Amino acid sequence: MYSKEEKRDLNIQFWDGFNEYMKKSKSSASRRLNWLSYPTNVKDTYLRLHCNDATSALRFDIQFKDKDIRVIFWEQLQELKSLLTSHVNSPSDWIEQLEDSEGRTISRIQWESSEWSLYQKNDWKKIYKFFKDYCRSQSISIKNTKKFLLI
Repeated sequence: MYSKEEKRDLNIQFWDGFNEYMKKSKSSASRRLNWLSYPTNVKDTYLRLHCNDATSALRFDIQFKDKDIRVIFWEQLQELKSLLTSHVNSPSDWIEQLEDSEGRTISRIQWESSEWSLYQKNDWKKIYKFFKDYCRSQSISIKNTKKFLLI
């Protein structure tokens, strides 16, 4: 069992390592970018990476403050589901409504694996590859679907 400080240090080492791993990777638009803060270029949508002792996940969060806009956007994404998932080889979870850590109702599409742990350093390269593959795939998917979205 790790102490709180050890977990914090491992977390920092992990994400610093991921940044280094992705340094030479470019987006679908052939630009270098910070993959931890991926610019979707669609207001109130975020591509987020999550990793802890139990799961590794790539999450596409839809956080419009106006519920009606979020619902319309979600419906559009549902219609574009095949385009959004065409570059990914595993199933995605489509969650229309969930409460985030700040108490807001959001929608989320996520690709998740429970095969690895952040606290097992020998898993890190596998997690980095998982994130890299999914980030690049979603970069392509976002680029391809953005032109169809009405918001």
